[in-house]
Amino acid sequence: SNIGTGIVGAPACGDVLKLQIKVSRDNIIEDAKFKTFGCGSAIASSSLATEWIRGKTLEESLKISNKDIAKKLALPPIKLHCSMLAEDAIKSAVNDYLNKQTK
Repeated sequence: SNIGTGIVGAPACGDVLKLQIKVSRDNIIEDAKFKTFGCGSAIASSSLATEWIRGKTLEESLKISNKDIAKKLALPPIKLHCSMLAEDAIKSAVNDYLNKQTK
């Protein structure tokens, strides 16, 4: 199928992020949706990540780093794990999609 799913969690605070991407035939992320159980910073990071990856190629989306997300949202150091969750979820969703294509 053309859906990739990434589920990641941060044991330190109990935040969990589920990210799903819908990928076109030419490897463009057509749509992205998220569900986050966590603090406001985790939700904001997830939301920004989905905005940023929409319309990007899989390769481009993998270049988005937690530092970019943290900087854009002005996250305090204690909340940096929230932006890491978003970066990890993007990578996980892309890898899940790619694994489905090789089967």
